Amino acid sequence: MHSGSYDLGSVEGEAPSGRPAVWPARSGPVPPLADGFSTRPDTAPALEAELIPGTAVALVPADALGSSGKTQLAVAYAESLWRSGEIELLAWIVATDRSTLLSGCVQAAAAAGITYAGDAESVSARFIDWLAATGRSWLVVLDGLRAAADLEGLWPSGPAGRLLITTGDPATVSGDHQALTLKVPAFSSREAMGFLSGRLGNDPDQRSGAIDLVGDLGCEPIALAQASAVIASSGMSCRDYRHHFAQRRAQLGAAGVDGPSAASVTWTFSAEFADHLSRGAGVRPLLALTALLDGHAIPGSVFTTLAISEYLSGDGATGQPDPGRAWTVVSSLRQAGLLTIAESSPPTVRISSVVQDAIRPAVPADLIEGAARAAANALVEAWPRDDQRSWLATDLRACAASLRLAEGDPLWAGGRPHPLLSLTGKSLDSARLTGPAVSYWRALAEDCDRILGPASADTLLVNAQLAEALLAAGEPAEAATRFERVARGRASVLGPDHPSTISARVWLGRAKIAAGQPEDALAVLAEAVAGSEHVCGPDHADTLNAREEYATASRVAGHAPDAIRAYRRLLADRQRLQGPQHPDTMTTGLKLADSYLAANQVKDAIAQYKQVLADREAMLGPGHPDTLQARAGLASAQFAAGRMSAALQMYEEACAGYERTLGADHPTTLARQADLANAYYATGRLGDALTLLTDAVARCEQALPPGDPLTLAMRESLTNITG
Repeated sequence: MHSGSYDLGSVEGEAPSGRPAVWPARSGPVPPLADGFSTRPDTAPALEAELIPGTAVALVPADALGSSGKTQLAVAYAESLWRSGEIELLAWIVATDRSTLLSGCVQAAAAAGITYAGDAESVSARFIDWLAATGRSWLVVLDGLRAAADLEGLWPSGPAGRLLITTGDPATVSGDHQALTLKVPAFSSREAMGFLSGRLGNDPDQRSGAIDLVGDLGCEPIALAQASAVIASSGMSCRDYRHHFAQRRAQLGAAGVDGPSAASVTWTFSAEFADHLSRGAGVRPLLALTALLDGHAIPGSVFTTLAISEYLSGDGATGQPDPGRAWTVVSSLRQAGLLTIAESSPPTVRISSVVQDAIRPAVPADLIEGAARAAANALVEAWPRDDQRSWLATDLRACAASLRLAEGDPLWAGGRPHPLLSLTGKSLDSARLTGPAVSYWRALAEDCDRILGPASADTLLVNAQLAEALLAAGEPAEAATRFERVARGRASVLGPDHPSTISARVWLGRAKIAAGQPEDALAVLAEAVAGSEHVCGPDHADTLNAREEYATASRVAGHAPDAIRAYRRLLADRQRLQGPQHPDTMTTGLKLADSYLAANQVKDAIAQYKQVLADREAMLGPGHPDTLQARAGLASAQFAAGRMSAALQMYEEACAGYERTLGADHPTTLARQADLANAYYATGRLGDALTLLTDAVARCEQALPPGDPLTLAMRESLTNITG
């Protein structure tokens, strides 16, 4: 058996994941069915027959048809399964990039009652493992998949589940994990006529020429939806619309547009009709802006920002900016068939990527640039302050990514990156999307180098953010290299004694500790402490934090006496400056106790743990993770002192508290169970130790990634008991 306690590092103190699952469970923003939705008896793939439990199906467009109604068919199928009670979990996940896919998996994991522990990658991996093992029936829909690489390690499968993918590119599902590919064509003539008739009602005058119009539109679902919206609201007939359509298509052909699709023509009429409905300026500027964002989900709050109001005020409007005016324009665009509004709370706007692709080339460059700047300002304004694992933040990040991809240059106007660029990266950090965060900051750092130059303050700031993301992603060696670059750059640009330069040195020391270079970290941190004391003063918070890092480096380097002296001095100063029950003071006290225990000064460790435990119980309550952390530390000290009865009681209390607070499968709970099993073994309670370890190993294998150190350590302990 192992002695002492199992180290989990930064997972201590995490908040619990949320409420237990309530079955049946739903996750994700399932789009609404469109007005006049058709079940498509002639052309819809036989999903009921093909998508049985244990299978995967991908809906792709037939031929070169841009949009064929794939998502609508997926919605109808998903809702049918849900209403019939055939599935216990419905997870709708937007899969346009890796970050949205991970965000959707994390939300689905929470809906299934899976404890949140670790970053989004590990939570998503656990969700995928759960899908493979569960007996509960499930359907996962991956909507709008663009790249096969985004699915690495995230392919949902299992005998109880169904996987449905919508994608515009069949190649995305032709790799290691293949799905049955079902092509979705345009409407049949009969379906198109049924759809058109249903939208137009029984007015024979309006329906005059419907058969010919269906043929002209090639039975394209989007084109038919736009045409029917204009015809139904304007009072014109199908014959009238057909005449205008033929003229407009000829004009586009004469302008060099080669074989325009029906939807690339019909949207222009819808835009003109929306302009008529809105009774003034604003339609085309707002349509241009909408074409730059993620059409899967644009939060309605974006359109009611002051930024959008001011943007539209520059389009000929008079008077003060009116936040409600933009929503009036959005409603006109919906009535004209250009977008849909999901009546959620808050409402969400959706627009087809096919329509967006048609709009952008038709908009003048100056209007696109203005729309991009306004969109960026609106996204920043709409961003929630606390966006961790928030659907709103997920949608805003997706919109920011689309904006940057479609029209990124205006985000660098004035020689500085727009605040949206930094906010997006910080949101990825906050959501613990570590892999996407590193990729994002790396790309932004390259842009800064290219556009602003390596010595720019903004470039150095973005490189610092990249280094922090690398550290969070478990890549401390590269993080240290980046921090070294930042520290040198800031020393050159701002001076060696600038607070930002000193901060970079502190981060560099932290990265070197994580990279297993504590001696190098000590040299860097000693310089940082001296610089902070000189510039900020010995009692400044930054100086105290630098001293904390120096003490940590001493402990990790094995210089126990130096670490204890550093922590004792720091604790005394924190008590004097911040008070004995300030969170930072209690954290320093806990680290001092850990250092005493590591140096085998058990009596001092017990006294210090008791003090921290009493302070945390008074401030945070007995069930808070930080309080439980102190209780577990005290248990380890009692164990080291040979006070087995007290240690067992403390371990049992800590285990029970963690299970209540974080859940039975949380890594911290499992690690404390291993400590308790170790104590049982040491006191001769072999049966209890064996039972507890067997259960903990099984939970580790289900909850943690393969090869996790905690799982390996507990397996070794179990082997030692069983022989």
